[in-house]
Amino acid sequence: MEVWQAVAEALETVGRAALVTVVEVRGSSPREAGARLVVWPDGRFRGTIGGGALEWRAIAEASRDLGSGKRGVRLSRIALGPELGQCCGGQVGLITEVLDATDLPAAKAFAARAAAGPFTTATRFRRGAEALERNAVETPAGPVGARLDDDGLLTEVFGERRRPVFLFGAGHVGRALVMALAPLPVSVAWFDPRPDAFPAHVPANAGVSLLGDPAEVLAAAPDGSFVVVMTHSHSLDLAIVDAALAADATRFPYVGVIGSATKRARFERRLIEAGRTATRVADLVCPIGGTALKSKLPAVIAAATACELLVRDEQCIAALSPVAGGRPVDLSAPLAAQA
Repeated sequence: MEVWQAVAEALETVGRAALVTVVEVRGSSPREAGARLVVWPDGRFRGTIGGGALEWRAIAEASRDLGSGKRGVRLSRIALGPELGQCCGGQVGLITEVLDATDLPAAKAFAARAAAGPFTTATRFRRGAEALERNAVETPAGPVGARLDDDGLLTEVFGERRRPVFLFGAGHVGRALVMALAPLPVSVAWFDPRPDAFPAHVPANAGVSLLGDPAEVLAAAPDGSFVVVMTHSHSLDLAIVDAALAADATRFPYVGVIGSATKRARFERRLIEAGRTATRVADLVCPIGGTALKSKLPAVIAAATACELLVRDEQCIAALSPVAGGRPVDLSAPLAAQA
């Protein structure tokens, strides 16, 4: 769900909506800070803050707030165990915003900004305020999230962040991996030199291309791309891996190739001979998907590899603050005014 598009849809359709955002998490909780719900006046909703008692309470309270006929912002802190009987045992803070037609231009501006990629906003939360005046923040957007500091600074990231995955090979495992990645927050650039190797239909987050020079393909990849190699040819696999490892880990933080320990040893030797540093060669993931699962079914290898990519993705973004990262925040330029 793109939250501002959902808000704009509700405001255009019925003129009112409530946006519920998890802004604090202490201990265990069903969802992370930044999880959101958009609630309609008739009780319909999009998104999730984890389901169960917490979500149903949030929807009920948002529906009550919508029934007041007024705009408003409310912060509620909920102890999941004592108040809701949830075994998580943590505490969450929720901000519920009631929006009306006057918020539609700002919602559309946010939705347009989110379509261009993740962005960060900040505002000062004040109890009793009629609305949150979100402002642009000149910091890199990290993972989608939200944080309410003790001094009332609410910093949020909106927009969809998709990790670029450059997948080489359209064989059985390549096809299975594309399907495993279809519902995940990645964008897949899929390459194979054989024009008849690709299926007739691919998921919406994948695009297919005939493979030419691997070095040229990877030179056009955005920084932070993951490289997954599983072609029909070991020599082609080696050429792709060599081109990927020629760049540093900032360019390609994950370079993985399907294969065995024997294949890895052979590739390591040849990569060192080709001039790749021992440190960079050690970054190579082979076999992909780990060794815990012994099955060689394409779907099993694909599932294990998809999990591995998700873990590496979280490791890569851990260094990025989901919000302003403690740096000074400029609250002088309302984002809606910049649209």
